[in-house]
Amino acid sequence: MFLVLAGETMSSLGTAVGARIPVDCQERVHRVRITTDPRPHVRGKFIFIGTEKFYVRGVTYGTFCPDADGDEFPDAGTVERDFIQMAANGVNAVRTYTVPPRWLLDTARRYGLRVMVGLAGERSAAFLDYRKCAKSVETMVREKVAGCAGHPAVLCYSVANEIPASLVRWHGHRKVERFIERLYRAAKQEDPEGLVTYANYPSTEYLQLPFLDLLCFNVYLESQPKLDAYLARLHNLAVDRPLLMGELGLDSLRNDEQMQARVLDWQVRTSFAAGCAGAFVYAWTDEWFRGGSEVHDWKFGLTDRQRLPKPALARVREVMAEVPFVPTVPWPRVSVVVCTNNGQRTIRDCCEALQRLEYPNFEVIVVDDGSTGNTASIVR
Repeated sequence: MFLVLAGETMSSLGTAVGARIPVDCQERVHRVRITTDPRPHVRGKFIFIGTEKFYVRGVTYGTFCPDADGDEFPDAGTVERDFIQMAANGVNAVRTYTVPPRWLLDTARRYGLRVMVGLAGERSAAFLDYRKCAKSVETMVREKVAGCAGHPAVLCYSVANEIPASLVRWHGHRKVERFIERLYRAAKQEDPEGLVTYANYPSTEYLQLPFLDLLCFNVYLESQPKLDAYLARLHNLAVDRPLLMGELGLDSLRNDEQMQARVLDWQVRTSFAAGCAGAFVYAWTDEWFRGGSEVHDWKFGLTDRQRLPKPALARVREVMAEVPFVPTVPWPRVSVVVCTNNGQRTIRDCCEALQRLEYPNFEVIVVDDGSTGNTASIVR
């Protein structure tokens, strides 16, 4: 168990731990929720939940037209039906571009979905020229992260999405880098165990952001060799951090739906074959709201505006079931050589760990250098 900040009531907290809460502690603990769900964390080039590697098989969700109350997501019934359909098609993660309400996070958890929470820290005007504007963005990030902090459905936070290249040139890359780091630090202060990233894109790949927990890029390339080559470039930028494809996709309006399905097939397969920690397909539905109005001349969805599936959904379901080790890819044979001498104390753990490897084509060779104990029998 661990303690995290959240908005639970005193009665639900008392029920969770099976104990009464002293009256003099109520003011101090009324915002504390206890959970045993492991939080996502980074180990090397991948994301883990507990001891299990978590390959992100995701779709993007939104943005949607706000309703009369300003809510930026569909009603609860629509969201639940969407999440049921996502889970049934092998999706395990959802990316939002605005901060979801807690009921949406609760719904995602019920269906085994992790949420990449978009904090919408980007602006389309020269906002860094005004201290109050930059401060207001930081305050917004703090408030929104505090509202999600510790929720077991949260995969990570994206402090912003694609700050326009023209703004980066206007302000200068160093000023933008410092601003993104400022938002990163603010999010970490509100949810220290949460993973934080920034969704970049090729036009501003030169931004130096070594503080991020993982590298996230939105990439739209319609050539498999070019995507493969660019992913190698992005891994050089990521160094030892996970590389996550924040957006991949193809417009089925300007291309036909069969073409969309074929392109998504190799886009997702190529991303995983290149060693990415996961990918989000853009988007779940053709329903899209941007710039203050509904958008009708783009159709990137795996489903149409009525949530009816396109051919791309079936193709993505097949791919999600096969990645990361797609059977059609000729994975190279790998030999794992273990050298030991009287290693009976640790050799069992080593061998058991090797049995859990998911790589499809490897052998294990144990070299026993004259052990006098029971090392050989353990290995056998």
